[in-house]
Amino acid sequence: MRVCGIELKANNTILSVIETQGDDIVDYIDMKIKKIVLEDDESREDVMFFKKNIDEFLQQNNIEKIVLKKRAKKGTFSGGPVTFKMEGLIQLNSVCDVDLVSAQTISSYERKNTVDFPKGLKKYQEQAYLCAMSQV
Repeated sequence: MRVCGIELKANNTILSVIETQGDDIVDYIDMKIKKIVLEDDESREDVMFFKKNIDEFLQQNNIEKIVLKKRAKKGTFSGGPVTFKMEGLIQLNSVCDVDLVSAQTISSYERKNTVDFPKGLKKYQEQAYLCAMSQV
């Protein structure tokens, strides 16, 4: 099963794809596309283009599940309004299910497991990778 971990930051959708085989085998898939950007969230064309890019990425890479790091709705680390719009568009994808995972769940996974980040993984993709791994 191919799982795409996603972290939303500003207007960037940061992607990390893993593939599970059986119970314990997990492979990181180094995709050419590592980010999808929503250029102008007030432009209908840009919003539609973002949604189209998300759907195409999911279809072309046979993604079966998305695990999305949810942002706080209030407080110091609350997400910006653009990220909530992006989250809604991702949840409306026509390809696969979307699970939301909290930062606390990701931190708990990281504490309980030895995480060796794959060689091809960029530093900015680490939270997206942990997101996917926490739900495998």
